[in-house]
Amino acid sequence: MDASAPLTGRRVAVPETRQLDVLAGLLERRGAQVLRCPLVGIHDTTDVEHVHCWLDSCIRAPFDDLVLLTGEGLRRLVGFAERWGWREDFIASIARSRTVVRGPKPARALRELGLNADVHAQDPTTAGIIEVLEQQSLMERRIGVQLYGDEDNAPLRACLDLAGAHPLYVKPYRYADEAEDTAVDGLIAAVLAGEVDALLLTSSPQVSRLARRLAAQGHQSAWQAALGAGGCLVAAVGPVVAQACRERDWPVDLMPTQSYFMKPLVQALVERWA
Repeated sequence: MDASAPLTGRRVAVPETRQLDVLAGLLERRGAQVLRCPLVGIHDTTDVEHVHCWLDSCIRAPFDDLVLLTGEGLRRLVGFAERWGWREDFIASIARSRTVVRGPKPARALRELGLNADVHAQDPTTAGIIEVLEQQSLMERRIGVQLYGDEDNAPLRACLDLAGAHPLYVKPYRYADEAEDTAVDGLIAAVLAGEVDALLLTSSPQVSRLARRLAAQGHQSAWQAALGAGGCLVAAVGPVVAQACRERDWPVDLMPTQSYFMKPLVQALVERWA
């Protein structure tokens, strides 16, 4: 095997949307043939008024704590603030809050603003953020909480209510189907036919979209049989995606061990096939 192209002869399916070209490029430079099928798009929330009110509250009286679940969420909030001429005021308000991040991605988004996270969850999941919050004194503290997608995150809400905090929630973006169902069906058919060596999953909504189409077609059992050892490897970018797979009894064959980003995901795939 060519050491400079360790994935030569491998066909890898990529459902990524936001950084599709980046991920596909990482794979193609290593010799892989990439099957592109962007499953889920990310868009600004339609509830712009609520985001406006949340940002206004944050700027007028900075939160005692700011809980950031995703890097995408923080970047979207900064984007809204910039459109309203509030960018610098918003960044200044963040700097006055104790920032609590669920994982490395929101921490990276903070660094892009010249800021550092104050509290990090060891496990970048809802359970991980709850664990770290339960170690803090939150009674009567005003807490801004950035949620994501359509997820209300009932466990996190219950944690903050029990702690006696005063949370103010915001959902700055939403998920929407990106590829037509026929394209998704084509991806599923390729996996079932044994034409895909690996499926690289980078978000839990991708897992949900695939699961919905599999249910509509009645292919759940065939899908599970086509995955794993001897079939199509499932590579998850991090614990949240891995958990979404396991909840549906899909095997997770590999996942980066520490840094949950695209480059470590591709490197894990290279090492698996080395």
